[in-house]
Amino acid sequence: MKDLLLLILGAFLLYGGGEVLIHAATRLALLLRVSPLVIGLTVVAFGTSAPELAATLAASFKGLGDVAFGNVIGSNIANLGLVLGLTALVRPVKTSFRFVTQEVPFMLFTGGLLFVLARDGALGRTEGLVFLFLLAVFLWFLFRREGSVASPFSGEGPAPPKKILFYLAGVALGVGLLSFGANVLVEGAVGLARRFGVSERVIGLTLVALGTSLPELVSTLVAAYRRAGDIILGNIIGSNIMNVLAILGLTPLIRPFSFSKEKVVLDLGVMMAFSLVAWGMLAYQKGLGRLKGAVLLAGYLVYVYFLYR
Repeated sequence: MKDLLLLILGAFLLYGGGEVLIHAATRLALLLRVSPLVIGLTVVAFGTSAPELAATLAASFKGLGDVAFGNVIGSNIANLGLVLGLTALVRPVKTSFRFVTQEVPFMLFTGGLLFVLARDGALGRTEGLVFLFLLAVFLWFLFRREGSVASPFSGEGPAPPKKILFYLAGVALGVGLLSFGANVLVEGAVGLARRFGVSERVIGLTLVALGTSLPELVSTLVAAYRRAGDIILGNIIGSNIMNVLAILGLTPLIRPFSFSKEKVVLDLGVMMAFSLVAWGMLAYQKGLGRLKGAVLLAGYLVYVYFLYR
């Protein structure tokens, strides 16, 4: 009972922290005149990936390498199967030719690179530096390409310092809630799963991954309701890129970790399969309708079923 309560409390704290962080970070980004697509690919994507970072770091420091690695891979799979699938069921998503030919292929590239570097069952500081370097290149390219857009504060002159400090405080609060919630979630999920004899790998791929994917799920459903297509796809694809480059860049740089390599090829293969299917669906007719969304969601449910079978 205690482990279940910790799991629920951790997920609630992650959700609350993610919401606070996304709102504050997005408002700060608007002050800098950043386009909606860039906001989705960077600020919102990193904000919704913050729970994964907190949970992965917490698991790494506790010596739970399988949970740490499984959380990232499971979150990427959940983003494409569960989050994107459900979002398309709520409201069909449209995309652009440039997004399909640039951002999505880059997500595939990062996944393929992870496939190569993680096959030995360990991630060290060298791999972390490689991922962080690619993240810097990705961000530089985005901001150079997109430029700036009109700020909602442009008619008021410079944004008041108090407003900037308020949003910075919101970012700090969000990070604090995410960090505490991640520790609680990991402790509850591991305790609950061990009680039922579930492996740490499956814990990371499902329970922890689902808990840390709540911000992506909520934010994309809200964006779908508001018809903010750029935010939706930018958030999902950007989160998958951030999960690999930022989380698996920072975590091994701070604390290198290892994991069971017996199932690495299988798990990464499933992640790449979902990525390729999503890419093909988005490329065909430049959109994702309810039928495609149902296929992605069904594929994810089948995947989870076989993990627990």
